[in-house]
Amino acid sequence: MTATTRRTAGIVLVVGALLLLGACAAGPNVEASPGGYGFWWGLWQGMILPVTFIVSLFTDTVSIYEVDNNGNWYDVGFMVGIALFSGPVIALRGRG
Repeated sequence: MTATTRRTAGIVLVVGALLLLGACAAGPNVEASPGGYGFWWGLWQGMILPVTFIVSLFTDTVSIYEVDNNGNWYDVGFMVGIALFSGPVIALRGRG
């Protein structure tokens, strides 16, 4: 493969990954959940936080934190989700 072909393939791969992750962004709170969002929703929304944050910069309908939650268990899930995403990113940062 030539350098140009590798570069083009890399750009296509990055754009594809961004589009795929963009589909995971949290949406607006259309209907409030009767019991509030719990641990599993917090975990999911913590894992997609980087994508949701970027999307939230460009729109007012997406927020990075669900306000209709059931309290501490949502917060625990949210923090675990952030750790699941950021741990590998930080660990792989030094590799080249």
